[in-house]
Amino acid sequence: MRTVLVIEDERQTRNIFLKCLEFEGFRAFGAGDGATGMELAQSQRPDLIVCDIMMPDMDGYSVLSALRQRQDTASIPLIFLTAKVTMADLRQAMEMGADDYLTKPCTVEQFLAAINSRLKRHDQLSRLYGKNAANDPKTGHSEDSLDPHLGQSDNDFFPNCPKLSAVFRYIEAHYRQSINLKEVAQAAGYSPAYLTNLVQEQTGRTVKRWVIERRMAEAKILLTNTTQPVRQVAESCGYTDAGYFTRQFRQFNGTSPQAWRQQSVAELTN
Repeated sequence: MRTVLVIEDERQTRNIFLKCLEFEGFRAFGAGDGATGMELAQSQRPDLIVCDIMMPDMDGYSVLSALRQRQDTASIPLIFLTAKVTMADLRQAMEMGADDYLTKPCTVEQFLAAINSRLKRHDQLSRLYGKNAANDPKTGHSEDSLDPHLGQSDNDFFPNCPKLSAVFRYIEAHYRQSINLKEVAQAAGYSPAYLTNLVQEQTGRTVKRWVIERRMAEAKILLTNTTQPVRQVAESCGYTDAGYFTRQFRQFNGTSPQAWRQQSVAELTN
């Protein structure tokens, strides 16, 4: 049974969400403030957290920051609830590591759809990452050989590494755009040279490699679950040149995007 924590200071709204979740078969917990929400996140380890932004004392941004700084809660997906919809607010939320957001008021259907979509995406990324890590001849890593402190979490694509949490959050928020080492290092508060050595030491990969693998994982999801042409998939994953995307996809996966899509769809329908 999947577990969802709802942090919302408006009692009526919180209770409606909790009842809907329980009706849909989720195990649901509620908190009326950020501090209580943090305590429940640490004790219950939910599969997903829904958190209001505008709360007294400890707002949603503070909750997210605290979650991402703790190793035991850093990888829990979080959806923000917000009545604020400016681009600056949304950018701040995503750069801090939020997985999605819902504007209030929202319908029960929108609420449940966002939760199910986010849980499904994290499950897909987890499966794709695990498969790649086990079969990646370039890194020499297998699922059994990874350091347990860096191992893949149940809900996140990136390894659970506190020193690199800001790095991975930045990559997650920007991999669909042009991204370079200097920008990632600046966002994480490291020099490019130090970051290069740190990422290699902690994960056996480079920053560029992590960006590519994140894009490849997203490409596989889009190829499997949508009918978007390869050119559009490439653009959605941060590539302006569909030909370069196809070559890189073949290099990493041993087959073309179209062939991978046909094989993946065939496996799902058999």
